[in-house]
Amino acid sequence: MSEKYSDPKLKIFALNSNRPLAEKIAKRVGVDLVETSVDRFSDGEIRINIEESIRGDNCYIIQSTSAPVNDNLMELLIMIDALRRASAKTINVVIPYYGYARQDRKARSREPITAKLVANMLETDGITRVVALDLHAAQIQGFFDVPVDHLMGAPLLADYFMNNGWNSDDVVVSPDHGGVVRARALAEFLKSPIAIIDKRRPQANVAEIMNIIGDVKGKSCLMIDDMIDTAGTITLGAQALIDAGAKEVYACCTHPVLSGPAIERIEKSPIKQLVVTDSIRLPEEKQIDKIKQISVAPLIGDAIIRVNENKPVSPLFSNRFRGDDK
Repeated sequence: MSEKYSDPKLKIFALNSNRPLAEKIAKRVGVDLVETSVDRFSDGEIRINIEESIRGDNCYIIQSTSAPVNDNLMELLIMIDALRRASAKTINVVIPYYGYARQDRKARSREPITAKLVANMLETDGITRVVALDLHAAQIQGFFDVPVDHLMGAPLLADYFMNNGWNSDDVVVSPDHGGVVRARALAEFLKSPIAIIDKRRPQANVAEIMNIIGDVKGKSCLMIDDMIDTAGTITLGAQALIDAGAKEVYACCTHPVLSGPAIERIEKSPIKQLVVTDSIRLPEEKQIDKIKQISVAPLIGDAIIRVNENKPVSPLFSNRFRGDDK
């Protein structure tokens, strides 16, 4: 949207985790980012100052809690406090990538549930609403007692592949059993069959055996996950697909965490192209030829407009970019 948004009470704020995405979102909505200074004292403490009055305004903070996760989370908490003390009407937190989401349950004794702790901290700080994108575990929505709009990246990823020669005979692949629901959702957009990689470790200290459930021989395969961290699962899965006779392998995810050896593993893997979104800002050293980044700004921008105008967000969940929402 290039025209100016009609409601002067809608204000969008950018912190330091992903300012380029915040600028795209603000442009989509049709507003300028509120001028805000976010810097540090000499001892490392975060200092925030909002440079204009926001009294009675509906405020939207864009901040992924990606690495450095603790710094970005603390920035977000301090900004929420600043808005609350400046008499904002509503404080809506837009979190394209929700850090600590993998710590959503007690997998072993005496472990914390940090995803719930983060939700408690945000609520205690005074938020009104959360807008999130592809939470690692959907039940994290229930960790909040304020409204949560949980957006999906699958329509965006499907749209990219449909516009770049995807054939409905090709196969969408889940890299493990836990991702089957996600793979099925993408397959429905692409009208394609699915396959599942079944990983089993016969005994301790023995390499995993990967079995492919489904027909991939001679097919182009598209692996999908919500995030790619060290890229071990996705690259081993890609090799297993090639070994099973797949013609070529693509991969996609919403959140390109890409830590540790991820870039090197992707470079050396049989993955032809990895399509990711800009929910996390990619530094220049991670912008390799194999990685294609698409923007979630239109999706999030439209969600912000709908929330601000008290319209349903559900039309954004399916077929969003095929004109069905007109």
